[in-house]
Amino acid sequence: MKQIIQNYKTGELKVEEVPVPVIRQGMVLVKNAFSLISAGTERASIEIARKSLIEKARSRPEDFKKILNLAKKQGLWNAYKTAMDRLEMPTPLGYSSAGIVAEVGEGVQEIKAGDRVACAGAGYATHSEVILVPENLCAKVPDNVPLEWASCTTLGSIALQGIRQADVRVGEIVAVIGLGLLGQLTVQILKASGCKVIGIDIDEEKIKLAKECGADLVLHPKVSDFGFRISDFTNGFGVDSIIITAATESNEPFLLAPEIARDRARIVLVGVAKIDFPREPYYRKELSVLLSRSYGPGRYDPEYEEKGIDYPIGYVRWTEKRNMEAVLQLMSEKKLNIEPLITHKFKIDDAQKAYDMILGKTQERFLGVLFEYDIEKKYSERNIFVSQKLSVYSALRLSVSSINVGFIGAGNFARSCLLPNLRYEGVNLIGVADIQGALAKSVANKYGFK
Repeated sequence: MKQIIQNYKTGELKVEEVPVPVIRQGMVLVKNAFSLISAGTERASIEIARKSLIEKARSRPEDFKKILNLAKKQGLWNAYKTAMDRLEMPTPLGYSSAGIVAEVGEGVQEIKAGDRVACAGAGYATHSEVILVPENLCAKVPDNVPLEWASCTTLGSIALQGIRQADVRVGEIVAVIGLGLLGQLTVQILKASGCKVIGIDIDEEKIKLAKECGADLVLHPKVSDFGFRISDFTNGFGVDSIIITAATESNEPFLLAPEIARDRARIVLVGVAKIDFPREPYYRKELSVLLSRSYGPGRYDPEYEEKGIDYPIGYVRWTEKRNMEAVLQLMSEKKLNIEPLITHKFKIDDAQKAYDMILGKTQERFLGVLFEYDIEKKYSERNIFVSQKLSVYSALRLSVSSINVGFIGAGNFARSCLLPNLRYEGVNLIGVADIQGALAKSVANKYGFK
């Protein structure tokens, strides 16, 4: 099957042929129909990957500290080798997709083969023809919701979780700063929640789209009567909540927020902005600043995501899966319209064209960008032969006078300690298997497996 892979050392993007995942307990095997490019997240990842080693260290200070600590324990050379090895690990891109269930693992109860599902999770809902996803990161798609729309469910859940963090009430006035795809979804969900919405952006086209999608007031922050129009719309009180969905390296959203907020308003950061603001205006209005963590409770908890242990609904009403289901329900009820938000669809083989656009190389405007897959295609091959002349049978007939070695698992220990020491005459490295097909293929290429 095909999968989009990034080399974090060089920044190179490739469409690789990798083994089809093998079903496991608690997991769901899905044939992707569509996957969504998260423009902000993936652009940032690609830009960091293409930086020099020094620039990478500056942009990832926490990771650099870990390498320094490792150097103190194991020496500079070992720390350098470890860092290079991890940078060379293939990184699948994408975290939001939708498709058809091909197979379910033991213990999966709510999903069966043939179901239409929306999928979430970095490393799971990737830009791949076939994906393997934990049950708690899958949600059934209502019959009247197109899979194109469903592929945006994860991003919709991020928007919804930001709204939940803002703790909005019916009739409240909420400002959304940043009207990219995430901001547009936030605007529509707020309207469905009974709020009045002010959309703010520096892009006139996005301002126009937000108005078409239901925003009550849309503004460019630099218009001369900006403050007056906010004051007039809120009867002089200011907005009840501000949700920042912008992607910027500046702190301008945090400078703008207190100017339009009422006393004790809530400010929620969903996007990416520099968290740097003056104390005085925030103190004077006693503003609350909150961060929204991805798509809801359960995110980054392996007990929930990987082992399938759900949170009791009486204690945690809205988990990430229940947020996904709520977004799909809004789509089904026509309260969340994805159609005007999708601007481009690409085949996976045209991935480089898609990312050239995302990176601004083509100067083409875009918003929602999808990869489209052939769900009728048959996928059965779980072996990739690095040596084109080799087959399973010829591999098994290799010379018995040599030591023939196969690896199950290509983790850090195997790559740093075992494999480098097997590079000598008399050892045939035959095959390597790993739950990450792209990693298995990368290791096979690097160490000369057949």
